[in-house]
Amino acid sequence: MMNQKNNQNHKRDYYEVLGVARQASEEEIKKAYRKMALQFHPDRNPGDKEAEERFKEAAEAYEVLHDPQKRDLYNRFGHEGLQSSGFSGFRGFDDIFSNFSDIFEDFFGFGRRGGQRSGPRPQEGDDLRYDLKVTFMEAAKGKEMEISVPRLEACEECQGTGMEPGTQPEICPTCQGRGQVIQSQGFFRISSTCPSCYGQGRINTHPCRGCQGQGRIEKTKTLNLKIPPGISNGSRLRFRGQGEAGMYGGPAGDLYVVVYVEEHDFFHREGDDVLCAIPISMTQAALGTELEVPTLNGNKKLSLTKGTQHGQIYKFKGEGFPHVRGSGKGDQLIRVEVKIPTHLNKKQEELLRQFEALEKKKGDSKLFKIFS
Repeated sequence: MMNQKNNQNHKRDYYEVLGVARQASEEEIKKAYRKMALQFHPDRNPGDKEAEERFKEAAEAYEVLHDPQKRDLYNRFGHEGLQSSGFSGFRGFDDIFSNFSDIFEDFFGFGRRGGQRSGPRPQEGDDLRYDLKVTFMEAAKGKEMEISVPRLEACEECQGTGMEPGTQPEICPTCQGRGQVIQSQGFFRISSTCPSCYGQGRINTHPCRGCQGQGRIEKTKTLNLKIPPGISNGSRLRFRGQGEAGMYGGPAGDLYVVVYVEEHDFFHREGDDVLCAIPISMTQAALGTELEVPTLNGNKKLSLTKGTQHGQIYKFKGEGFPHVRGSGKGDQLIRVEVKIPTHLNKKQEELLRQFEALEKKKGDSKLFKIFS
């Protein structure tokens, strides 16, 4: 409470702010405010903080002095009297332009900052999301495709205005174009959005028959889409201006395509590397062999050295996914899995026992030394 009183004490006298006498008429107050608003308007003083504060200060003074109830309260009790009635000034420029839209139209020919008051304020369209599923190989190679996106587009008949061609919106009779309605309860004045025009200040009395006054109609848009090679699961592709159309001439939103990559039966991806596992027999591991291994670009020969161990990794350099950002590719890593036979016939079992005996005679097998 003490801080609020201090703030009130630092405020300048409203008559001094507008440069008028205490007995000034309503017309003199309006004329003084018009002069200050023209001088300190933010569009005429871009980036000038002092001008912005003077503009807000003048608006607050005019709000009090042009209203008979507020002026009488201020004359008797000053700033503290206004504070006790619930008046706290304006929140910002939009609040000022909204409350004084009719005044600014008389002054400058526009109601809101930087635009003609010919209708509702433009609104940007919503962004859209499209989930796209691609195969593992499509993600690796890239693909061009068409997608169909349902979205709201500007009505061609009214060009997105929502009004029948040749007609104009009319001033809302409820709020007189302010977009706000004010109710007085004793010393309190409560401002709320106009229930008739929803804060726009204008009413569409001749809605377009094509879109029922909405300004947009739902259509399905076919878009050409290029999936870049190497795209990863969960990637988002942004297409500017391909979302839903804006309202009242506002810009369209964006379209976000979220890519989901299906899993592969043989390949697995880690970063831009491709992993796979190949089974070999214990004799192939011991003696070495040459195999045909699938890659993203077809089969490729892999030579296994003698004594290949279970879990050993071989590499095909540059056979992985392309780098989406930059040149080059990842690698393909092949993990060898040695399969031990579980069902041996008598001949196989006899040969393995002979092999075991020979290993023991060599005397240099670390494995047999450990368990002997």
